[in-house]
This record gives sequence, C-alpha cells and structure tokens, in this order.
Amino acid sequence: MTVTKLDLTNHLYDTIGFKKAEAAELVDLFFDTIRETLARGEEVKLSGFGNFTLRDKRARPGRNPRTRELVEISARRVVTFRASPVLKALCNAVDHQDSVT
Repeated sequence: MTVTKLDLTNHLYDTIGFKKAEAAELVDLFFDTIRETLARGEEVKLSGFGNFTLRDKRARPGRNPRTRELVEISARRVVTFRASPVLKALCNAVDHQDSVT
C-alpha cells in the first residue's frame, strides 16, 4: 500500500477532527516546509523518523543505454534519506511478524 497526501489528509480529518480543507492545508504546509528547507541547502531532521540531507554528486562519464554513446552525466545535488534507528526497528519488526505468520 502506498500512502498519499490525500491519505494523510483523511487521517488528520478522521483522528483529530480537522476540517478537510484545514487538514489538506496542514499536509501541504508540512511538505512545503521540507522542500523549502532542502532547497536552501539545509538538512531536515525528524526525530524518530529520519534525516533528509543533500549530497553533491560530481560530474561523471556515462553511457546512453540505447545507443551506447558516451555522455557526461552532469554534476547535481541529490536528496538522501536515512531512517532513524526507531523507524528501522519498527520496519524490521513488521517484516519479522509477516514472515512468522
């Protein structure tokens, strides 16, 4: 199952009792804040969940898989996510329970 922004909005609506418009605005604001923070080059740390960081990748040679032509892959910044130990433990506990049953 994939969790979407709409799922998060509905969860806030169901559990906290926000109006749907308020819940949608809160979800959008949350993700906008993460995007803006990363765009400024800052890290995002969510306790108990994980860290979003930016990593600079240098230019490197590559190959077009269709034509086999050599091309240069340009330098760029990528967003990486590192799960917290708490999240890793929860994920491993779920995987373990599924394999037991």
